[in-house]
Amino acid sequence: MTARTRTPHPAVAFAIDLVLVLVFLVIGRTAHGEPFFEGFAGSAWPFVAALVVGWVAILLTRTPSGGIAAGAIAWSATLLIGMVLRVVSGRTAAVPFLIVATITLAVLLIGWRLVLRPARRRRS
Repeated sequence: MTARTRTPHPAVAFAIDLVLVLVFLVIGRTAHGEPFFEGFAGSAWPFVAALVVGWVAILLTRTPSGGIAAGAIAWSATLLIGMVLRVVSGRTAAVPFLIVATITLAVLLIGWRLVLRPARRRRS
């Protein structure tokens, strides 16, 4: 966290988001009995690319990386662009998957920022 803003450095926040998106994918593949290494990159790239697009928006708008707004940008970009890329690349996006992805990515990408929020307030 930077001393001035009490928010994680953007590189740290991006790394947290990236790890959480990969955790989402690992959980999904494991839940469906899919092999971890075989096909993982094919499952991951749409969502990782979409997260990068979201982070470009976060950086261009100078949104504080640890704020709820940054989480909402990362979540919406990862979900929407990730699903489009997934479908364009020939994979499916069934309604149950859309629902699970929407909820899980929101909990992960916005949730960690909500957890840090009270800690940041106490330090201020």
